[in-house]
Amino acid sequence: MTRQKDERLENLTSRSRWRTILREVIFEADTPAGKAFDVVLIISILLSVTAVMLDSIDSVRALHMSLLYGIEWFFTLLFTAEYILRLLCVGRPVKYALSFYGLVDLLAVIPTYISIVLPGSHYLLVIRILRILRIFRILKLAPYIGEAQFLMKALQSSKRKIFVFLFAVLTMVVIFGSLMYVIEGGENGFTSIPRSIYWAIVTMTTVGYGDISPQTILGQTIASMIMILGYGIIAVPTGIVTVEMSHAFNRKVANQVCPECSAEGHDADAKHCKFCGAAL
Repeated sequence: MTRQKDERLENLTSRSRWRTILREVIFEADTPAGKAFDVVLIISILLSVTAVMLDSIDSVRALHMSLLYGIEWFFTLLFTAEYILRLLCVGRPVKYALSFYGLVDLLAVIPTYISIVLPGSHYLLVIRILRILRIFRILKLAPYIGEAQFLMKALQSSKRKIFVFLFAVLTMVVIFGSLMYVIEGGENGFTSIPRSIYWAIVTMTTVGYGDISPQTILGQTIASMIMILGYGIIAVPTGIVTVEMSHAFNRKVANQVCPECSAEGHDADAKHCKFCGAAL
């Protein structure tokens, strides 16, 4: 009995050690093995995205259909193995599977497997679009490039200010669109308030499609005001994010990944995960 207990304890210890090493390689970016894994993963992501893009070109798909099909399956199996290993090495696999990156990992491989069950179905045209979600895997560059974490922190801190700014812009385009509907009318292309608001958005963002344009002097005057206002508005969100970025640079963020929920973005002196409370 004692020998069996010792063997079980040894097996548990070796299994825990194996999971710790695997977690450090897959999730950590401050070790040579972790950096090498991230580099290989990033290259694989870029190659797989390139293959999906080439597959969308009719002439390339007609000449290299078999090759692209094989490449798609190769990266699908590779990312499937990576997804399984991530679930095995985290303490709470269900929580990781339901996280943003976990869902993206799953959605990036599911369409290829569904194509086996539903060959030739027109629904696959919709499912194939989900493969483009593989592009979002590039967001995993954030743990590898520390500056990306500062940018994410700045955007999160300024989201309320940006929301207020966007709400103010939306209010202005509604007002200007309604005015142009009254001033120009349907004979000049402003057939409804929503269409006039569309014109105001295009004009304020300085895009200027030209499909609708004011013909009266008063309407052209208001259009000129909107265009000048649009140039002034462009600098507002830039200033908001810049201020928050300066604050984010003053906060030190570690590359430590929680061993239980795989969350990131902890402070440099953090001892426990701020999301699940597990020891770091």
